[in-house]
Amino acid sequence: MSNAKTPMSYADFYRWSIDQPDAFWTEQAKLIDWFKPFERVCNYDKPPFVHWFEGGLSNLCHNAVDRHLKDRADQAALIAISTETGSEKSYSFAELHREVQRMAASLKALGVQKGDRVLIYMPMVADAAFAMLACARIGAIHCVVFGGFASGSLASRIDDATPKVIVSADGGSRGGKAMPYKPLLDEAIRLAVHKPSAVLLSDRQLAPMNLVAGRDHLWSELRQQNFDAQVPCEPMKSTDISYTIYTSGTTGKPKGVQRDTAGYMVALAASMKHIFDGRAGETFFSTSDIGWVVGHSYIVYGPLIAGMATIMYEGLPTQGMDGQPNGGIWWSLVEKYKVTAMFSAPTAVRVLKKQDPALLQKYDLSSLRALFLAGEPLDEPTARWISEGLRVPIIDNYWQTETGWPLLTVANAVEKTPSKFGSPGVPMYGYRVKLLHESTGEELTQPNEKGVVVLEGPTPPGFMQTIWQDDARFVNTYWKSVPGKMVYSTFDWGIRDEDGYYFILGRTDDVINVAGHRLGTREIEESISGHAMVAEVAVVGVADQLKGQVAMAFVVLKDASALNDPSLALKLEGEIMKRVDGDLGAVARPARVRFVTALPKTRSGKLLRRAIQAICEGRDAGDLTTMDDPAALQQIKDRMSS
Repeated sequence: MSNAKTPMSYADFYRWSIDQPDAFWTEQAKLIDWFKPFERVCNYDKPPFVHWFEGGLSNLCHNAVDRHLKDRADQAALIAISTETGSEKSYSFAELHREVQRMAASLKALGVQKGDRVLIYMPMVADAAFAMLACARIGAIHCVVFGGFASGSLASRIDDATPKVIVSADGGSRGGKAMPYKPLLDEAIRLAVHKPSAVLLSDRQLAPMNLVAGRDHLWSELRQQNFDAQVPCEPMKSTDISYTIYTSGTTGKPKGVQRDTAGYMVALAASMKHIFDGRAGETFFSTSDIGWVVGHSYIVYGPLIAGMATIMYEGLPTQGMDGQPNGGIWWSLVEKYKVTAMFSAPTAVRVLKKQDPALLQKYDLSSLRALFLAGEPLDEPTARWISEGLRVPIIDNYWQTETGWPLLTVANAVEKTPSKFGSPGVPMYGYRVKLLHESTGEELTQPNEKGVVVLEGPTPPGFMQTIWQDDARFVNTYWKSVPGKMVYSTFDWGIRDEDGYYFILGRTDDVINVAGHRLGTREIEESISGHAMVAEVAVVGVADQLKGQVAMAFVVLKDASALNDPSLALKLEGEIMKRVDGDLGAVARPARVRFVTALPKTRSGKLLRRAIQAICEGRDAGDLTTMDDPAALQQIKDRMSS
């Protein structure tokens, strides 16, 4: 087992990671540069807290940028594309190196030192990547908050992170509509108890900005002042904090997921090699946003660590560089930049599913080896549609902000492994995945038994260290939900089939209880989405005096014109109900199927189920700052009142 050079089966590879973790992770640690080698691989002396690669010194920015200057200084590193502003600019590793040093010197000039927090509130522009990498370079902790986030939510994050500097921009843009950030930021700083000592602003000329004297600084000016700056990489201890990122759906006090330095780097380098099959000199295209964990791991850090060019994309999947509708824009970029691996979300694919199918044939996609999808469950009809259209493997992967990299998928670069529609795959190396009975906590070992997906410690490199400044909350939230066992709960239901593939059935809090029957909303959605006319569906549980809860379905049709004929809509509703009856039984049948033209989602494509549920129950929908299109939620209100 110790010789990793000979090809081994994935089963052996996985066993090696579980049975001999020190040997396994020592081998993976060779994928990055160390300033000083580590002395201890895994310190699990105080469960559930894990310290990886103690004694070592390294730097995230060095491994993402500097180390590539020797062999690939002139190769593309960062390709920043905005269909919102019609701009496209490619930075080589040498150019990226210079820009990051200019940003690092600018942050230092504003007083940022090792260990200080820098909050980044930015659109998907190159400057945002420079800021992240510059923080990593000088040992500052970045905390990226999704651009355009509401002032109240932003203020609570400012108070939690207490940043010395905030890096922001005049605004973002969506669907050709400018979204000013500066007023939101000014209001957030006014609301926050903690005040940053400086704000560094990128002016895109999208929205007017009022600068606060003595606090606000223009990046263009500081960049010029530090144009030839040389800023060395700070040697960081393996366990030093690289960043914090706030998880969605939290009420009250924000929950900052805290990540280390070396463990994260090794995890990303290993995942780029074994899971994403990313090779130096190639191009990686993740359509996510830096506000989310996918953007941290697989837009900025992962591809660059692997020596790949990474595409940073601002815009809709259905709009061209000229601002006109273009459902083929992503495929044209795959062709132009010879993308070998693409990473997106099922929601985006469902949006593309409504476009002209000929667009998939219009471009030369021969460079593409795989499309990876994550962020929410991938339904089988969508998987089949895109799989047949692209003719490359569609690889679902399941993970969380907390895990930092995929937990369940297939590692095709270790051994070609078939995917199963509806399943993200099998446990990845280093993860000890178990299914436990929800109330007794006992392990479920038989195929197709439904339980809570949990992890046994020690968690692998790259996994969260703790919640920022709240170890007790980390332990109580994640490690104490199963009675009598210290295991990490994903809070997701799952089953494992006879081949060891996992199927995620939805959140343990997305369960609806209809007259004593527990049903996962995901199972009902899966059934409805199998209807030939259905493009998208959301099912929520709504309080019902008689049954406790009933299922309510909201459906987007592939052809919205069907809705102009009430009798056709009624017929469709009947067909859909009958389908659920046949698949899952009468108890799962939705009380109503309501047709809408769009579902309310966050900008990263997550369905806002709780908001839909709140509206169905006549409650306030709560914090909707990450919602993409408010009109979608209004439609649901209108349908419920009609």
